[in-house]
Amino acid sequence: MVMAHAGHDAPAHEDFEALLNEQLGNAGGLEGSVLTGTVIGRSGDFYLINVGLKSEGRVPVKEFTRPGEEAQVVLGDKVDVFVERYEDKDGLIVLSRDKARREEAWNELEKSFTDGQRVRGTIHSRVKGGFTVDLNGAIAFLPGSQVDIRPVRDISPLLGQPQVFQILKMDRARGNIVVSRRAVLEETRAEERSKLMETLKEGQILDGVVKNITDYGAFVDLGGVDGLLHVTDISWKRINHPTEALAIGQTVKVQVIRFNPETQRISLGMKQLEADPWDGVAAKYPVQTRFLGRVTNITDYGAFVELEPGVEGLVHVSEMSWTKKNVHPGKIVSTSQEVEVMILDVDPDKRRISLGLKQTMSNPWASFLETHPIGTEVEGEIKNITEFGLFIGLTGDIDGMIHLSDLDWNRPGDEAVKDYKKGDVVRAKVLDVDIEKERISLGVKQLGEDPYREATAELRKNQIVSCVVTLVQENGIEVDVNGAIGFIRKSDLARERGDQRPERFSVGDTLDAKVTNIDKSNRRMTLSIKAREMDEEKQAMAEYGSADSGASLGDILGAALKQAQQKAESED
Repeated sequence: MVMAHAGHDAPAHEDFEALLNEQLGNAGGLEGSVLTGTVIGRSGDFYLINVGLKSEGRVPVKEFTRPGEEAQVVLGDKVDVFVERYEDKDGLIVLSRDKARREEAWNELEKSFTDGQRVRGTIHSRVKGGFTVDLNGAIAFLPGSQVDIRPVRDISPLLGQPQVFQILKMDRARGNIVVSRRAVLEETRAEERSKLMETLKEGQILDGVVKNITDYGAFVDLGGVDGLLHVTDISWKRINHPTEALAIGQTVKVQVIRFNPETQRISLGMKQLEADPWDGVAAKYPVQTRFLGRVTNITDYGAFVELEPGVEGLVHVSEMSWTKKNVHPGKIVSTSQEVEVMILDVDPDKRRISLGLKQTMSNPWASFLETHPIGTEVEGEIKNITEFGLFIGLTGDIDGMIHLSDLDWNRPGDEAVKDYKKGDVVRAKVLDVDIEKERISLGVKQLGEDPYREATAELRKNQIVSCVVTLVQENGIEVDVNGAIGFIRKSDLARERGDQRPERFSVGDTLDAKVTNIDKSNRRMTLSIKAREMDEEKQAMAEYGSADSGASLGDILGAALKQAQQKAESED
């Protein structure tokens, strides 16, 4: 029963389709095609379109308008429409204006793609991996990498704005279109670059856009070609990083300062468009004058101080402090600090100014000398003990040195220094102050009188004195004269050469000698037995003989010795 029923239904269905097609004419064969129709009326949200068939079609009103706009359609207008399907209920044909436009757009796009022509469109919205583009009804895909020559972080300024694109790929069967804005920009950029390179020359002033910033400068797009704006050419004043003066996307006016046509490298400058602040700098900053400046940069070897925008000088570490010699400049000044400096030297050719910070302060060695003249007694703590002396802390954060030789009158320095240790407070006398060399010499032994001076106070040169042998050496003997040490050289030990032998004497021997020199400052005294003997000979010659007496030297000396002996016996 069921199969018989189905068998009866099949022919009935075929008869119904045939009847419907006959009623609609040949519309069934036109489904999926584009026809030109006439607007004959409006019914609610649809326009009625006569496409030349037995039944009219309808198109939604919204397909003739854009959001927020009124439809600009009047009766009798000719429009292209796309045949979608048939309405079984009312016998009307469903038409689409949008699809008709899309079909029309596809035809035009295929022609442009074949001819390699550019097309216009509008970036519509963001999708995964890129954006959608409306090409006058046909929707295309714009990959993210094809938006611009450089990566674009914010694409919002491009949305809704008509743009020119190059079609990279089309597949009508799948409805896929891939476009590129970057290809158009690169082609345009190449054309602009070619024109610019033909006319580019050094000294030329151009407008550019900052496209990239690095630590050493900024790359500026001159319109198809990039130039490097080095950080040192941005401004006359010191700029530590280009971001202090520039921002990506900023429009700047630059000058071509170097151009190599072979490598096509372009060096740009901004400061060259401004007056050079170094012009006449020597007259503005005379040597030995003082100025206020601002610390702009601190290095291991000193600090840079800005005197005016674009003019900096260097305060070398050696000119920063009178007393802090081995301290990093950052411990003395800080960045942005305002300081008073003195101009030490100006070299306009090398664009260098040497500045001094310590010169604006009083010299502590000069101040010390004013308050502590030579001979003044001072007191201080032992800061350090070295192989050649003691360093004593003094007022004004300076040191004075007591040499080992100035510790004791009688003991050697390496022995006397054992009485002292670091941290001890000692008194000393100021012996010398050298302001230029920044040295202060002190002495401890000078606090008391020199015993050598006391011992030699009554002694005079050429005086015959009695002395005691204290040391016998190969080159002479050392003797004690009333508590003062003197020396008799080997050649002065006797008048006769054969007797000039130090070994003839022993420690403790007493002898008479003539003082030949006394150097109290250096604590040195020299004596001579030979000179004493020669004086005695001259005296004997004067008393007991003459040139015409005929007496021999032996006779004269014999008489003199005899007289001396008799005198001695009578005194006894």
